[in-house]
Amino acid sequence: METQHVKVEVADPTTLGLFGLAIVTLVASSQKLGLTDGLAFVLPWALFLGGAAQIIASIFDFKHNNLFGATAFSAYGLFWVGMAMSWLIKLGCLGETLATAVDPKQLGFVFLGYMFLTIVLTISGLKMSKAMFILLFLIVLLFLGLAMDSFGFGHIWHSVAAYSELAISLVTFYVLAAKYLNSFFGKTIVPVGSPFLK
Repeated sequence: METQHVKVEVADPTTLGLFGLAIVTLVASSQKLGLTDGLAFVLPWALFLGGAAQIIASIFDFKHNNLFGATAFSAYGLFWVGMAMSWLIKLGCLGETLATAVDPKQLGFVFLGYMFLTIVLTISGLKMSKAMFILLFLIVLLFLGLAMDSFGFGHIWHSVAAYSELAISLVTFYVLAAKYLNSFFGKTIVPVGSPFLK
């Protein structure tokens, strides 16, 4: 019996993952900056765009053998699912017992762990474009601000987190536009800058 092998091609999922990151950081930063109130309408975007979209992108990046994309999208996607769960606990949606037992310093340690991961990714960003390096650097800054704010080191760190998160969203939209349009037209439409390291 003859066996046939069918190669299944999948499109590059990067733009989907970047869109998920851009939307959730835009909505979340609006809440941190005081432009919007509460977390009720941040939650669905954290779960579906920040979480599900990035996790879907990571699955296809695993298929593409893209170590960076698979690692980053899965890690950040699961981060937003974890944040959504943390907000649900804080808001009392999962019961009063959990809500009264919240210790924000525990999230501070999560943010430190993610900051370490992002520093590692940022080092690899030296071999990517300048735009990607800037994006990863801003994510490091976000996690630093979130960690210091969670540990109670002053309101300034809340502001650092808020403004870096907004900057992440804007830079991500730019990188998304570059990735999609440059790929679609087969030439550089939106420049991203040559890497710092060849």
